[in-house]
Amino acid sequence: MTETKARQIVLAARPQGKPQLTDFRLEETAIPTPGDGQVLLRVDYLSLDPYMRGRMDDRKSYAKPVPLGGVMGGESVATVIASQHREGTELFVDGGFAQV
Repeated sequence: MTETKARQIVLAARPQGKPQLTDFRLEETAIPTPGDGQVLLRVDYLSLDPYMRGRMDDRKSYAKPVPLGGVMGGESVATVIASQHREGTELFVDGGFAQV
C-alpha cells in the first residue's frame, strides 16, 4: 500500500432546495492500519441514489440523517487492499464516499 491519505466527501451544510457544491467538503484523512477483525477497502464503484438527498436533511425519514461533518455513505463495490479479518479478502461490505 503506497497511499497514506484517503479523501472523503462530508456534509458541510444542510441544502436549501437543490444541493450545491458548498453543501459538501472534500477532506483528507489518514489511512488507518486495519486492526484485528478489520479490513481496508479501496472503493472502485459508488452508487449515487436518490435516497441520499433525504439523508441530507435533519428530519424524520426512513433513512437516518447524515450529521454535519459526517461522511456521505453509499453502497459500493470495493477491493480489499489489507485484511486482518478471519475471512481474509472474501467479504461483502458497505462503503461510503471515501477514496483510497
